[in-house]
Amino acid sequence: MNKPRQKIIFIGTSSFALPALEKLIEDNYVILAVVTAPDKPAGRKQELTMSPIKEMSSKYGLNILQPEDILDIRKEIKELKADLIVTASYGQILPENILNIPKKRSINLHPSLLPKYRGPSPIQTTILNGDEKTGVSIIQMDEKMDHGPIIAQQESEINPDDTYQSLEIRLAEQSADLLIEILPRYFKNKLEIKEQDENQSTYTKILTRDDGKIDWQKSAIEIERQIRGLYPWPGTWTELNGQRIKIIKAKAVDQESETTVKTRNGYLSLESVQPAGKKSMTGEEFLRGYEFKV
Repeated sequence: MNKPRQKIIFIGTSSFALPALEKLIEDNYVILAVVTAPDKPAGRKQELTMSPIKEMSSKYGLNILQPEDILDIRKEIKELKADLIVTASYGQILPENILNIPKKRSINLHPSLLPKYRGPSPIQTTILNGDEKTGVSIIQMDEKMDHGPIIAQQESEINPDDTYQSLEIRLAEQSADLLIEILPRYFKNKLEIKEQDENQSTYTKILTRDDGKIDWQKSAIEIERQIRGLYPWPGTWTELNGQRIKIIKAKAVDQESETTVKTRNGYLSLESVQPAGKKSMTGEEFLRGYEFKV
């Protein structure tokens, strides 16, 4: 007779956390509860919308908790008597008096090779910086952001055409696979856990729509990275005749053509553009109808 799987509380909000939760369910771990962000207004009509993790949890009929502050449910978490808390892309820093409740403490899935790129936007930042590789880290959590000792890491190549969206999908799957691979050894204390090197730590910031504004004094390569790194959100844009123009897809090239815009260094070939209030169009269609001068 198979030994029952360990009991887990899963804490997460965004789509990055979905593969981890689903693979824990498929691997027959007992999900005692899922903690996620409260429903929030979204879209033009500002309708209350549940998080991706709540949608999946509802599909599986899981116990869902949505506190404004996770300390509000400390008592419920303690009463569940979990073996482990697993977190991924939640949005709140967990205090020590919650992290220490489970027998095997709490672990976190993070989409970078820690201690590089701690914080809320590691995937976007690695593309913006032109890195050729990134990866995923699983750490044992403490009260500081992305600071705890490393349980496992795995590298991943960054493709030349990767966007934030495509890289997030790949790293989410990779982190989920790594989690399932290491959990049996983690529960048996058979993993080497090592402290992060604070001298190598770097931090990322919360991104806003203003981060998407294009500075045409930058090189074409820098602008291309900005377009890829901030797609689909917050997106990249410029202003033309007082109107905001979204640049959805573009590529840095060396030679001028009918679809290029000159930058400080090199040309940016516009592939997909969306003027304000209109549908997206090709760069060629856009430049036929607009006089675009930097």
